[in-house]
Amino acid sequence: MNTHFKLNDVTKKLPKHLHKFVVKQPYEEYTAQNQAVWRYVMRMNVDYLSKVAHESYITGLKKTGISVENIPYMDGMNRILKEIGWAAVSVDGFIPPNAFMEFQAYNVLVIASDMRTINHIEYTPAPDIIHEAAGHAPIIANPEYAEYLRRFGEIGSKAISSAKDYEMYEAIRLLSILKEDPNSSEKEINEAQEKVEFLQENMGELSEMAQIRNLHWWTVEYGLIGTLENPKIYGAGLLSSIGESAWCMQDEVKKVPYTIEAANINFDITKPQPQLFVTPDFAHLSLVLEQFANKMAIRKGGLKGVQKLINSKNLGTIELSTGLQISGVFTNVISDENGNPIYIQTTGKTALSSRDKELIGHGIENHTEGFGSPIGKLKGINIPIEYMSPRDLEAYEIYEGKQISLEFEGGIKVVGDVITGTRDLRGRILLISLQNCTVSYEETILFKPEWGVYDMAIGKEVISAYSGPADNSSFGDLGKVSETKTHKIIYSAAEKELYNLYDEVRKMREQKVVSEEKITNIFNQLKIKFSKDWLLNLEIYELALQNNFLVQTDVLNYLIKLQENKEYKGLIKNGLDLLKVNLPQL
Repeated sequence: MNTHFKLNDVTKKLPKHLHKFVVKQPYEEYTAQNQAVWRYVMRMNVDYLSKVAHESYITGLKKTGISVENIPYMDGMNRILKEIGWAAVSVDGFIPPNAFMEFQAYNVLVIASDMRTINHIEYTPAPDIIHEAAGHAPIIANPEYAEYLRRFGEIGSKAISSAKDYEMYEAIRLLSILKEDPNSSEKEINEAQEKVEFLQENMGELSEMAQIRNLHWWTVEYGLIGTLENPKIYGAGLLSSIGESAWCMQDEVKKVPYTIEAANINFDITKPQPQLFVTPDFAHLSLVLEQFANKMAIRKGGLKGVQKLINSKNLGTIELSTGLQISGVFTNVISDENGNPIYIQTTGKTALSSRDKELIGHGIENHTEGFGSPIGKLKGINIPIEYMSPRDLEAYEIYEGKQISLEFEGGIKVVGDVITGTRDLRGRILLISLQNCTVSYEETILFKPEWGVYDMAIGKEVISAYSGPADNSSFGDLGKVSETKTHKIIYSAAEKELYNLYDEVRKMREQKVVSEEKITNIFNQLKIKFSKDWLLNLEIYELALQNNFLVQTDVLNYLIKLQENKEYKGLIKNGLDLLKVNLPQL
């Protein structure tokens, strides 16, 4: 298979329609300051999280091949992830929720390849490689959690969205991109924020996708595990945020037992969270997921399931009691007085399948204008058509060459000449094809003879309804990549000069050839040209301290002076604490 990214034993199983979301990791675009930010965050995390994170985190870092010193290469991660049956691919920021979930269902982590800027070192509103690689990847080394994540993706990818969900996705994607870009104007950010807030207030009833995204957020992203009194961190959003991982342990952040009620609690992706949910163990996560799945249309079916698909205005599938699956954009349903669907209708390209495999002769090229069919039992006949043997069908004159006149319990009437029937491997009849056919309900004509062959679906009830097609190959390239791309930051000449200094320090540390003359020279340049940069001063101080250079005192005093800026105070203190430096009280 030809792809624009390297396939392995895990990713080669991905459906083709997911390939378009994968991008090449732009490793050469990471600046030396990006690498320093990664190193700072990871060193802080490993030090702090070893005390407050679930035990799987630190061991998982080693198992997944994630280094504290360098932003990981995707290829390197995949060589190790394959040992636990997972893989990772690089994507451009947020991708649509259904696609995100589907990747997960195939044991593939989607890793946003961008790197947070130094201005958002503690928390970023946009997904980045720290969040994805250092947050999500280590915990999947725990087998029970990994299975929860896979199962979540499997169920979540079938959740039905509302028409507003995609609009919300695009709005959040734009806002996160603008907030992370230092060149964005305040006006742009405010307008994007206002749009997100407007949509949040006008979403109406939460769709299945909105609810399952809430569950994902409060577990996979911001989950705590253990007791309310002494919880540990396992959510990737917390594991990747040196600000929130400390904040979340404070009493100000309310801790709530994790239940299915979390599905109705919305979140704001651009702000720290006011409350968090605590699961007693990973097994409880799967229990709640199953409770939620039992309420979804994929397991409930019925009129409500069909209506959810109609409201979504997107491609979806219903499955009838015979196992026949109808995939398309559903636009109409007729129901009886008991709330049962008695006729369903799609508009546009439609495919028919059984057991997730398209029926021969019933792809989108055969049903280009839509598909409609009655559902239910025949009036006055106890046995449903699907249970009729060939002898039963003959008795009711439903066989090849006969003109039939059928009236269903719901009032749908079908009159036409039987051409043939389609059965599955078990012998159950799925379709009856007719010519010269008229389908009507009361005074409404639903199908006319001049429209051609009428394929009548067989099934007494709708047992399932879900997002997407039954057979992924039926509709070709599913989904779409957002037209809003993450911004490639344009660096000034001064910034490039600063990053060159970062690179010099990085090379000295990696090559273990450290010169006091070079350290002093870089320190002097920082004071003159880049007086507000604290991180490189911290890296210089680390090398000066390790090598007992005289300049260490001057650098430390300069860092203490920089602490007068409240933005840097905590960051510098944390960095010095890591080096076991006792500072005077300020």
